[in-house]
Amino acid sequence: MKDEATGTELPQSMQHILIVEDEVDIANLVSFNLERAGYSVDMVHEGKEGLARILKDQPTLVILDLMLPGMDGFQILKEMQRDSRTHAIPVLMLTAKSQIDDRIKGLESGADDYLTKPFSPKELVLRVQAIIKRNRSTPGSVIFSFGPFRFDKNNLAFFLNEEALPLTSTEFKLLLYLCQRAGQPQDRNDLLKVVWGYNDEVHSRTLDTHMKRLRQKLGDSSSLIETVRGIGYQVREIE
Repeated sequence: MKDEATGTELPQSMQHILIVEDEVDIANLVSFNLERAGYSVDMVHEGKEGLARILKDQPTLVILDLMLPGMDGFQILKEMQRDSRTHAIPVLMLTAKSQIDDRIKGLESGADDYLTKPFSPKELVLRVQAIIKRNRSTPGSVIFSFGPFRFDKNNLAFFLNEEALPLTSTEFKLLLYLCQRAGQPQDRNDLLKVVWGYNDEVHSRTLDTHMKRLRQKLGDSSSLIETVRGIGYQVREIE
């Protein structure tokens, strides 16, 4: 993450992670490992308080349990997506291993990634590092335009027909990557590696879920995104 005033990279100790998890032992385990990795960490154990802290603190990243008292994780994701202050904050959701439907619902609601319980603390830290890395400003030209799309890479802001359209950081990077390679089919495994940092096919549903949500947001312009059977996806060239 960069300091907006100077453009320099912030140290991990200034990257603030908020844990919203009602199981205190799990929250403490997550907090311990993230602090040991050098991050600044806070935690809350109730849904409404979690949303209030997200809106107030606007953390670098949120680790969000789905089953929470007061307000569940799905409601928090929905409220984050509605608010311009928080729609681009990346979210790593925690979910029970058997709850496949909840996992997909969470991704469709705006989560960037998920981790199933029980989890490896080392994997959790690596996931957090990967999410924060891909949420950074994309180097190179600040503005990239393609057809009805305009990408402001410094602010992770997206415009459709000159109207601001909120995308999550992952949606932003996925669509930008495809647009910069218009007319070139992109292998789904390559997309998983580039956008999420995954090195296997286990998380292929993550890609499909994000693509479904992205197409819904783009409306009629979603026709520019094509599914390439047996390969992956591409954005078609505009003549």
